[in-house]
Amino acid sequence: FGAKLQTAIDEVDDLKKQSDQLTQDAVLGRVENLHDVMIAAEKASTALNLTLEVRGKVLEAYKEIMRMQF
Repeated sequence: FGAKLQTAIDEVDDLKKQSDQLTQDAVLGRVENLHDVMIAAEKASTALNLTLEVRGKVLEAYKEIMRMQF
């Protein structure tokens, strides 16, 4: 489970780095198609939001398990 989680987090980080690089290239005028920049930014945002939702659900499940033990 830990390895899968780390892989997923690394993929989200890669999407964010790619989005940041494309944004920087757009600011410097090195990007011909701004749609690619927007798509990369949305992918990174969606992946981050999904990661945060999964984290929230895992924490809720952990708290529920801890309540059951007492």
